[in-house]
Amino acid sequence: MSDQSRVAKVLVALLVSMTTGAVVLMALGNNPPSAGAFCLSSYYRLGPVKEAIPSRACQSPDRWGSVEIYYSGTEAGNIQYLASVQGLSTPEDLNCHFLICNGFGGPDGQVQPTEKWQKQCSSVPDQSWYGGLATIRICIIADGKNAHPTNCQAKRTEALIEGLCRAFSIRPQSIFYPGDWL
Repeated sequence: MSDQSRVAKVLVALLVSMTTGAVVLMALGNNPPSAGAFCLSSYYRLGPVKEAIPSRACQSPDRWGSVEIYYSGTEAGNIQYLASVQGLSTPEDLNCHFLICNGFGGPDGQVQPTEKWQKQCSSVPDQSWYGGLATIRICIIADGKNAHPTNCQAKRTEALIEGLCRAFSIRPQSIFYPGDWL
């Protein structure tokens, strides 16, 4: 008899808590609680990474052989900002194929394909160069010293790399990360 009473109490408590939760969610409507430690709402507002991989130019499966990830050296930015910081006349001259934003200049984790990617052009070797002309360069908005990649940037970078490796048969040994990558 006491077991039935206990089960009934648990079921009533469960019903009350579920009803209270539903009422709170309905009261919030389309205004979710502010982002907390485990809130993924901003992550899910971003477009799928696989939509950034296709380009306007024809993509050959054997065109790319490696991936290099490097830091922008800035704490904020997007394609236009980085072009101006680097003294470039147009954002098309940006020397990378993808840019991963950190929330300052673009939504955190946003993947921005550049004109070099859209045209399937190689990047020009510079002082941070690890690859060759068949290297896809991914720029992470962070200076690598004071501003490190956000968790969202890291997850989106991994998803982008996974998609690129699948699309172009790039081996894991051909992926170059910054020395202090997560």
